[in-house]
Amino acid sequence: MNDDRHSLFRDAHADRSSAEQVPDTPQTRAPAYRLAFADDDFLCRDELRPVRLQLELLKPEMILNERGIQSTVVLFGGARIPEPSKKDSAHPPALAELSRYYDEARTFARLMTEKSMSTYGRDYVIATGGGPGVMEAGNRGAADAGGASIGFNIVLPHEQAPNPYVTPGLCFNFHYFAIRKMHFLMRARAICVFPGGLGTLDETFEALTLIQTERMKPVPFLLFGEAFWRRIINWEALAEAGTISDEDLGLFRFVETAEEAIAIIEGWEAGNRA
Repeated sequence: MNDDRHSLFRDAHADRSSAEQVPDTPQTRAPAYRLAFADDDFLCRDELRPVRLQLELLKPEMILNERGIQSTVVLFGGARIPEPSKKDSAHPPALAELSRYYDEARTFARLMTEKSMSTYGRDYVIATGGGPGVMEAGNRGAADAGGASIGFNIVLPHEQAPNPYVTPGLCFNFHYFAIRKMHFLMRARAICVFPGGLGTLDETFEALTLIQTERMKPVPFLLFGEAFWRRIINWEALAEAGTISDEDLGLFRFVETAEEAIAIIEGWEAGNRA
């Protein structure tokens, strides 16, 4: 660190380097001798879970703050939805039909990133899960506009590499789903959900519940593809059963196009400024 308050103390990097250059003896080879913060086995112990949770919260938060990013526009959507030019007979017909939302997500992200660039990249920054499908389309659209975008990846049993369009310095990797979810929503200025599977549904209901219970301020919550969403969720049946209120049906809006979504977000912002 360059802060003068810390200049009187020996740097942790320097001590870590020195610790790696000690004579090779039974004592220095023993796990107990390793510096605690440089001991991966120690940090992965069950008792250190609270520390790991804190580290996963702090690292992205510090980097986003250092980059001056104040607000994001979150894109959720299916990892399996193909780019239209790459759909083939191996894709189920229904999934191939949903490929149009790849282009819609890409267009939306491009338009929103152009808006973000007018704020010097501080606001309306596209944030995705960093993977393939709709997530790739979102990061790709931001790259089309020449702007930055965020990827919140997570380690999965089958390795999921970040898509190549995430801004490298804003590409994060998580172990804990809970901390990843927090980062998705901590700066969210709007949430756009495209057709997807269990992960998409998980994020959708998690965010809607936070808004419903007033744990999170309302933001534009846009579901792309009304036919898809009405086919898989009978929203009105929930209200008729009394498990949600009629007012809860107003927590989200259906949209079909990027331009329609942009108009709603801009109208929301204008209404809040009025």
